[in-house]
Amino acid sequence: MKSIKDILGFQLIYVIVDYGLGSKVLQSAKKMGVSGGTVFHGKGTANSSLLKFLSLYEERKEIILLGAEETLAKEVMQKLDQKFHFEKPNHGIMFSIPAYDVYGSSCNVRHDGIEREVEKFMYQIIITVVNRGLAEDVIDAAKEKGSKGGTIINARGSGIHETMKLFNMDIEPEKEMVIILSEKEDMRGIVDNIRKKLSIDEPGNGIIFVQDVAETYGIYQ
Repeated sequence: MKSIKDILGFQLIYVIVDYGLGSKVLQSAKKMGVSGGTVFHGKGTANSSLLKFLSLYEERKEIILLGAEETLAKEVMQKLDQKFHFEKPNHGIMFSIPAYDVYGSSCNVRHDGIEREVEKFMYQIIITVVNRGLAEDVIDAAKEKGSKGGTIINARGSGIHETMKLFNMDIEPEKEMVIILSEKEDMRGIVDNIRKKLSIDEPGNGIIFVQDVAETYGIYQ
């Protein structure tokens, strides 16, 4: 097992591409040294500007989640960019997020107060999980504060506040997860407006979390 020092720079790589390309991205990443990944189905909601790859409203998308050490992650992202041409409009988007606690069959690593050089992040990812049917409301609230769109993923909740009764049986309603990539200076306004418009602070209405984005490919102003 690798030491904390060896794997401290572990990163999660998100790749969002048109429907049908997910397997190709995943296979390419494996050939480049990534041990594996997960492909999710979603839909895009942007039609211009920051996320030009989502050029058609509600276009079907695939989200590929990969994990790799920082050095390998940078190398893989560069090679994927060369292969899939994220620099071209509508070809996809890719970004990485630092991960300091990593658990699984291949490694168990925790960031126990070990200091790293402070990084300056230009972008942040805002992830909102709400009941099914409310994702578009999240997108609308975000757009009011400068967001150019996002990606919606179907999910399912299992929290204590997330169940409903049907003939005395607990039913877990389907959820929708909204991924919004935002410039750091816009993040607070977007988050606050989503909280306000969807009453996120009330039990069972949803959850929002924000993460820094280390590197990006395919972002256009």
